[in-house]
Order: sequence, then structure tokens, then C-alpha cells
Amino acid sequence: MENRTFAFIKTDKKLVKIFFKDINFIKGLGNYVEVHTTDQKRYIYYKTLKDLIETLPEEFMRVHNSYIINLTNIQSFEDNQLLCGDLKITVAKSYKDCLLESLGKMML
Repeated sequence: MENRTFAFIKTDKKLVKIFFKDINFIKGLGNYVEVHTTDQKRYIYYKTLKDLIETLPEEFMRVHNSYIINLTNIQSFEDNQLLCGDLKITVAKSYKDCLLESLGKMML
């Protein structure tokens, strides 16, 4: 299942199927994460950002201690601010170079 396009997460005592393309960003909440989707839904489940980033496909990137973003769903990037969905996310200095390199590969 290397080329899988979705994953199941356990939230509210049920398993929910989420397609990777539908995830805008993931916010860390200590030992929990909050997954924000393109259709404005939010799912909270028990997992750390550190553990989660290792299991996500390569289009996901950590840009801050508290955020993982889906590179395919970024609308704009300016002055260390990403616009992803309806939220502006500040990119930490330690992640900026890696982000610019990844975005450079996606440029025309």
C-alpha cells in the first residue's frame, strides 16, 4: 500500500477515512493533532506531530513546531506567511529553506 491516497484516523470513537488531497494542514495540540480539511471539517485524534510526519506522504511538510501543511493546498507564500485554506501560518526560520526548495521544484 505504498501509493495509498487515504488513511483512517480514530476520532470520536469511530474510524474516519480521510483522503490526503483533502487535508489543508495539521495543527499540533500536545499529544493530539487537529486535522483541517478543504471542506472545513476538523478531526482531533491522539498522535504527536513528530510521529505523524513520518507516516504522511511526501507532499506534507512541517513548517512550524505546531503545523504540518499539505504543499498541494498552499494558496500563497509571502513574508514567512503561508495562506492555507482560511488560515495564515507563520513559517519558522528553521523550516523556511526546506520549504522554499520544495516550492521551487513545483514552479513553472
